[in-house]
Amino acid sequence: MRGGVGDGDVRRRPLASRWVRGAVTACAGALPALAFPAPSLWWFAYVALVPWLLLARSAPTIRRAAYDGWLGGAGFLLAAHHWLMPSLHVFIVLLALLLGLLWVPFGALTFRLLHGRPGPGRAGAALVLLPSAWLLAELVRSWQYLGGPWALLGASQWQVPVALRLASVGGVWLIGFLLVVVNVALTMLITLPRARTVAVAGLTACGVAAAGVWAWAPVPQETGTARIAVVQPGVSKGPGPRLERGVELTRRLAGRHPDLVVWGESSVGTDLGDRPRLAKRLGALSRSVGADLLVNVDARRSDRPGIYKSSVLIGPHGPTGARYDKMRLVPFGEYIPARPLLGWATSVGKAAGEDRHRGTKQVVMRLPDGLRIGPLVCFESAFPDMSRNLARRGAQVLVVQSATSTFQHSWAPEQHATLAALRAAETWRPMVHATLTGVSAAFGPRGEPVGGRLGTQASAATVYSVPLAKGTSPYVRTGPWPVYGALAALAVYGVTEAVKGVRVVRRRSPRR
Repeated sequence: MRGGVGDGDVRRRPLASRWVRGAVTACAGALPALAFPAPSLWWFAYVALVPWLLLARSAPTIRRAAYDGWLGGAGFLLAAHHWLMPSLHVFIVLLALLLGLLWVPFGALTFRLLHGRPGPGRAGAALVLLPSAWLLAELVRSWQYLGGPWALLGASQWQVPVALRLASVGGVWLIGFLLVVVNVALTMLITLPRARTVAVAGLTACGVAAAGVWAWAPVPQETGTARIAVVQPGVSKGPGPRLERGVELTRRLAGRHPDLVVWGESSVGTDLGDRPRLAKRLGALSRSVGADLLVNVDARRSDRPGIYKSSVLIGPHGPTGARYDKMRLVPFGEYIPARPLLGWATSVGKAAGEDRHRGTKQVVMRLPDGLRIGPLVCFESAFPDMSRNLARRGAQVLVVQSATSTFQHSWAPEQHATLAALRAAETWRPMVHATLTGVSAAFGPRGEPVGGRLGTQASAATVYSVPLAKGTSPYVRTGPWPVYGALAALAVYGVTEAVKGVRVVRRRSPRR
């Protein structure tokens, strides 16, 4: 009924006005990106979705609201990943438009539940279903082949102690769910007088949940400290000078008694199996410092075909045999999905000329003093499940080896480093984020910063005394239960709507 009339209105509306609305919607969808580093307006995440929600609920038809969901999602992804433009050029716009389709259900549900003058029932459903639709979009785009979980909404709260405590209970997913609840409730307070009681109840429930977790959720029990050194060589002209600078900075750590020295991603540009003299040199460097080195080799393997990015543990006598091959590669940066179809991307940007190969399993490495470390390589720190798996397998310290030199003057280095705070809080395991060119940082088992950061201008080595903790966080124990709950809520809603549809059809069918 309303849909038919509305569709006609949309067709008669001037094309220019539709383009203007689309541009406004894309800009509204981009607003949440301001909550992430480098702007770091974390508080803005609590209101950033309101303009987008207002546009979708006021759409003339559900189809137009679905468009609003699509364009808003594309705007958000483009803003959150804008620093990729120098590498992917126009292709990043195409990717944003493709992945923006994941927010079509979010836009359509906003119209269905908040359009017009909804009563308490629809308003209450909106407080559950809209955050669930948001988590569904984030879950699907978190698939590594679709780009991975960069800029999940909950990650914007990395510096808020209450949010970090929530992460230990339900991961970044719980934070994101509650943020959307707050935005939906504020939207109802602004526009829906009949739903204001429900909106206040929703805001109160969020506050009670946060206060309850802060007051009663378990916390990690510290058991000592580990001294983890980070070597950040800074911008170098090629792998040779980078290696030499790394060796020079590592030598300066002699006498500082680190338990482990971590180099950044691609810190070694040749396979150590092909360079026995280099392997011996690194072993001698380990002896001089009095600690194992965790280097990262980005090279063609000597023992198998293909290029791998590998975390390799070096002891006093050279490689110890502990090795982790990166499993989740950066789309277009380290491989091209469906290369026969999308290989043309190499002609319009800095996409990978040759695909890297993937590792097959995660590895927990044991140092001579018994400390167990769980290595991750760069992009992998964005995946909550990988750090959770390492914690479950007994890792005491999580270590990320990263390189963001291509995006040195963008938002990327700062945002990447802050992901370590979320992963540490989720797992109750400290995380050290070591990069070639900054930002390098360390966070304790509650997600709290440890020591100072090495910024993008630094070429230095530093030692972090990171607190160790025992125990298993609720999130590590139970997994992403907010996601499971969101999927269940959407499934129940879908079944309910299907049953209603069947009943309507039966009522309208002529009786024989």
